[in-house]
Amino acid sequence: MTNRLTFQYLLTPAGMERDRTLELSEAGTITAIGPAAGPADGFLALPGMPNAHSHAFQRALAGSAEARLGEDSFWSWREAMYRLANRVTPDDMLVIARQAFADMLRGGYTTVAEFHYLHGLPDGRCGAAMADAVIEAAAEMGIRLTLLPVFYQAGGFDAAPQPEQRRFVHESLDDYLGLLEDLRGKTALGVAPHSLRAVPAAQLPALTDTARELLGADCPIHIHISEQTGEVDQCRERHGATPVEWLAQHVALDRNWNLVHATHATAEERRLIQEHGANVVLCPLTEAYLGDGLFAAGGFDGRIAIGSDSNIRADAIEELRWLEFGQRLADRKRARLATSQGLGVPLWSAAAQGGAAAAGGVGGAIEIGKPADLVVLGADSPALAGHDDATLLDALLIGGSRADIATVYVGGRKRVERGALAGQADPLPDFDAAVRRLLQ
Repeated sequence: MTNRLTFQYLLTPAGMERDRTLELSEAGTITAIGPAAGPADGFLALPGMPNAHSHAFQRALAGSAEARLGEDSFWSWREAMYRLANRVTPDDMLVIARQAFADMLRGGYTTVAEFHYLHGLPDGRCGAAMADAVIEAAAEMGIRLTLLPVFYQAGGFDAAPQPEQRRFVHESLDDYLGLLEDLRGKTALGVAPHSLRAVPAAQLPALTDTARELLGADCPIHIHISEQTGEVDQCRERHGATPVEWLAQHVALDRNWNLVHATHATAEERRLIQEHGANVVLCPLTEAYLGDGLFAAGGFDGRIAIGSDSNIRADAIEELRWLEFGQRLADRKRARLATSQGLGVPLWSAAAQGGAAAAGGVGGAIEIGKPADLVVLGADSPALAGHDDATLLDALLIGGSRADIATVYVGGRKRVERGALAGQADPLPDFDAAVRRLLQ
């Protein structure tokens, strides 16, 4: 690992800076930022993007549930996901997660918050083997991991779990807390009550309070919320409130909460999210893939993060473009998430900072004291041709993609160089064989 990196352009919290050098500690932490010293190591360095919501095992399903079968929706796709989930072994999980994490690094993600709910083994036994496979894969690929073990108990509001959900379910809160104990010390941890439909309302306050005692008061808490209109309607019927309204009334909703999707949040719910400082995690590629809908981000002044969710494609640039373009289509206006600085600088910075908060506070900016998690763009990128510091990131978000990423660093260590994994065997051959077997 080098202890000095120099770039022609650098995106810091102060904005776009030119000809700057980063000084790094042995641990890969930025210790100083100063004038350029020596030849450039790259053209434009951005803070590595945290992936704030991922289901790694679903990478094996991408492209395999596309035939039209009547009125397809999220719910019909979910049946295909169940079929895959009930075949995956820990060895399969290791292979699939390696590929998913390699894809993420190539796509500009340097951290992943893994919303992990595939707990049990195919034979019904419980334990930490599936989570351990995810942890091992992240360590091998060199991506920073925050594992979010999911608490899942119901098949819907007041409904027993379905047989195909058996591998997701913990019999009791004590069983779930036992898993957290098993995983402590292995990786950064947060907690994830799956959703209001999958966690009995009476258990949610106890879950979050106990988790904070176990993992610390600032541990990240993630939950799927208001993803489907049917879920919202059922919540109103069962609890007399919309999902975010119910959360605000019954738990200590604060900046450690990460509300995933919030697609159908009402104006009042969006106000509550902002008031309590919670983070909204948006996954535009997956939300489009599943036909979920659009969160009204254009008028939202709270914190946001992005996630690759189903992992049909891992590309932080494209995820942000879909976020902006979706708002344009909904509002039939341009520049929905832009400021006077343009689109790229404020949107990349906001998503990186929000993603870092979602993953427990690591990274999210290029500044002293932060790890050198960097996404470096090439000067030869066609998308950037003809642009200067005022419009480079606008050009990237409007016309670029992961193909424009030259190098990725995690903690100052080079992990990707021109699309190839640095010092790692490509996981694709093993992944190809595993998917062919699992989906046959």
